[in-house]
Amino acid sequence: MTLQAIDAFAASRACLSSPLAAMPIALTLVESGNAEVLRKRAAQILCDGLALDCSECLFVEGSGRWLGRDGDPVQFDCNDFSHPYAHVIRSGKALTLSVGDARTRLDHVGFQAQVMHLGAQKRLQVRPLRAKDGEQEWLGVLLMVGEGSTFSRLDADPGMAAFEAFLCTLWARLSREQGERHRSRALRDSLAKLNDGARRQALAEQLSEELLGQSTAMQALRRQVVRAAETNLSVLLQGETGTGKDRVARALHQLSARAKGPFMAINCAAIPESLLESELFGHAKGAFSGADHAQEGLISQADGGTLFLDEIGDMPLALQAKLLRVLESGRYRPLGASEERCADLRLVAATHQPLREHIRAQHFRADLYYRLGQFPLTLPPLAERRDDIAQLAQSFINDFCAREKRDDMGITPAALRLLQRREYPGNVRELKNLIDYACAMTPQGADIDAYVFPNEHVFSGEQENDGQTAPESQINSAGLSLPSDINDLRKTLRDVETAIIRQRLMHFGGNRAQAAASLGLPKRTLAHKCQLLELDTK
Repeated sequence: MTLQAIDAFAASRACLSSPLAAMPIALTLVESGNAEVLRKRAAQILCDGLALDCSECLFVEGSGRWLGRDGDPVQFDCNDFSHPYAHVIRSGKALTLSVGDARTRLDHVGFQAQVMHLGAQKRLQVRPLRAKDGEQEWLGVLLMVGEGSTFSRLDADPGMAAFEAFLCTLWARLSREQGERHRSRALRDSLAKLNDGARRQALAEQLSEELLGQSTAMQALRRQVVRAAETNLSVLLQGETGTGKDRVARALHQLSARAKGPFMAINCAAIPESLLESELFGHAKGAFSGADHAQEGLISQADGGTLFLDEIGDMPLALQAKLLRVLESGRYRPLGASEERCADLRLVAATHQPLREHIRAQHFRADLYYRLGQFPLTLPPLAERRDDIAQLAQSFINDFCAREKRDDMGITPAALRLLQRREYPGNVRELKNLIDYACAMTPQGADIDAYVFPNEHVFSGEQENDGQTAPESQINSAGLSLPSDINDLRKTLRDVETAIIRQRLMHFGGNRAQAAASLGLPKRTLAHKCQLLELDTK
């Protein structure tokens, strides 16, 4: 941390609206050797400076699914709303309530153990902690317990905001440094013990950050990727288009003993047949018209690393024979060269085409197929891992917000239900494109809702109406669908209003208060309209 950053923190006022000087606080935090020490020091500073009953920083572990406590094996599932941390993680906003209310409303065993010794009249506040430097990643949450007057002062205190920002900046830096050291050390240790089941499981869990999904199919795939990475066998990735074969290929390389070597990739279907051989094998000067200088091919560039051949089913037969020789002997000859060269590489190939049928049609060499398929891996289509759609969608939303510099956004349950019911011939790639579109169509500060999805992108014209037939004038995801022969404007407007209210009530599970708020109406006004329009929401 630079002195300029410390000065900026110190200049933000005496931190926390207390007599404590900001400079000593900053130095105490900066001198923390790791993130765990930093968290403990920050909690102690808050306890002392604000006379709190207790204070604690909980951290988000690597997969983003769990919150942990330093020195305690108890973990808090970020999707489990039986504790307050899930509410804060999901909303991104601070939560304040009394200890008594927390005991009554929240029944998580680990959380109850945290607050059981505190007085019921005390107030607790949970605040979100996120790094603000670019990626805005989740770091954890801050728990504070004390008098209610303390927290009412903090809400508008710039000193507290400065303290949190400074803490998060230091925490993010230490976590990245510690994470890099940990990953490098873990990878070296794991590759030294090939038969260690616990090591393989740890690597498979590490892969969950790259190959997203907790479905049975994805867990099995990650275990297979770990196994394949331990060998030098050629890997053949098969699966439908858009299932993420390129990501699996990179994961294989990163987990292998060749991780420090180059990773070279080429799409065989994207390169004209006349140029593909030159791209792969390279050429000597004067090998053909226009070859004004010698050029190394991808096989040479991948020496010591991994060569990924995507869509290998489109490789010409003549080139297949040359590739087979490289795999069997490790030798190749650039176009127009007089001498052979050696290449030490690991080949990963991918295709969505049925290669066995191509072999029967004599469009693909059987000997190359068996040489490529020393370690076959089949990637599951999205239809077989629908439980992963929510996690994938949120990841794509986060990517979009970071890429487009948009405020963080979530996705409503209604929108998720639409996505989970959809068919995905384009698999994960199609889901990503759909989410990017939805993000672009969602206003700043709002979460993605079902209405932003065009019908043709979601259900081929169906709507999520819980089995009810929508009226002709109902609002759908693409906009208004009105009859062309309107002869009673008043009735048509009433039908449109009915459709909007019915859709919004369905979206909020019949909750009139939420539906009214979303439409900008008082609850009493909405209730009156429901009575006039004969909408039964009970």
